[in-house]
Amino acid sequence: MGIVGKPNVGKSTFFSAATLATVEIASYPFTTIKPNRGVAYLRTKCVCKEFEVEDNPVNSICMGGVRLIPVELIDCAGLVPNAWRGRGLGNQFLDEIRRADALIHVVDAAGSTDLEGRVLKPGSHNPVEDVLFLEKEITMWIVQILKRGWPRLARTVEAGAKDLYASLEERLSGLAIKRSHIIEAVRTTHLNDEKPTRWSEEDLVRFVDALRRASKPMLLAANKIDLPRAEENVERLRELNYMVVPCCAEAELALRRAAEKSLIDYKPGDPDFTIKSPEKMTEAQLRALKIIRERVLAKFGGTGVQEAINAAFFKLLKMIVVYPVEDPERLTDHNGRVLPEARLVLQGTTARELAYKIHTELGESFIYAVDARTKRRLGEDYVLKDGDVISIVSAKRRA
Repeated sequence: MGIVGKPNVGKSTFFSAATLATVEIASYPFTTIKPNRGVAYLRTKCVCKEFEVEDNPVNSICMGGVRLIPVELIDCAGLVPNAWRGRGLGNQFLDEIRRADALIHVVDAAGSTDLEGRVLKPGSHNPVEDVLFLEKEITMWIVQILKRGWPRLARTVEAGAKDLYASLEERLSGLAIKRSHIIEAVRTTHLNDEKPTRWSEEDLVRFVDALRRASKPMLLAANKIDLPRAEENVERLRELNYMVVPCCAEAELALRRAAEKSLIDYKPGDPDFTIKSPEKMTEAQLRALKIIRERVLAKFGGTGVQEAINAAFFKLLKMIVVYPVEDPERLTDHNGRVLPEARLVLQGTTARELAYKIHTELGESFIYAVDARTKRRLGEDYVLKDGDVISIVSAKRRA
């Protein structure tokens, strides 16, 4: 997941709040020069409570029935207008999002920074402009990549040597763009896939814009929601037909740091916190926590950071969580660990596809799967549901 946006909107604060990584945070453009990589966690209800067992997670964490599943975040350098032409850190930024499956666009919802990231009075800038310019930057960057060699590619397609979808998939493979994305973009733009030499430059831009939407779905994290004018700007952002999550990254970072020091009891995504050691805190710290509770948590039900990360994976990318086990009776793996794995898979994944994800040999020798709840046998085409606890039976072994 790429964390993107113009300079000085709180991207690095959002990243730090999500990952607890130490990065440079300052109120001037281009604080982030090199991309920061870190691990955040998806939050989901663990099935351990339902089965009334104490689990032993290996690839994730369980805290009181809340399963936290690790995912990678990349905090990209700030993007400014005409970055696709190389302005600012444009080329570096755009290269960083090549492999991203989706993007969280951190937007200054208060309108307190201009397009260059310079500080303004809240309400002075329309954040809708930030979204539109970033869309254009990413689209034009992909256009420039595609234009290199386009005439030859189009002629090859029309000569029948290779179809358009195979040619584009090969040309754009480094951008994590799949054939399904290309098919969707051609469908929505109604372009002739058999006569690409007839596509105008405007057609190419329209196609790439549709391709960007399909291959790099984006969520808007409306940051600085606690500042004046932010709430009314959230409504403006929603008119762009994006998923919009109100956020206060500074509040989340403060809560995460306090929890790390055992001053409060707080898990990412909680709607409130409990002060554990008031005697160890200064009056200023207690006052800050009170402000966070009143202005952010009580008003919005959370800081929005965890909600944005969850929405990006579960809603944008349409992923679900399944629990593969070896023994469907005891819910254990071959080492006796209970519910050891929580795996993220795409909606629509079948039982056999899950077997392949666990191990190629398991997929090849698949016989059937077992639903740990009902003990019912499931065929290879069974479509997994969120929260499924599944045992794979193969000719070789169970997993």
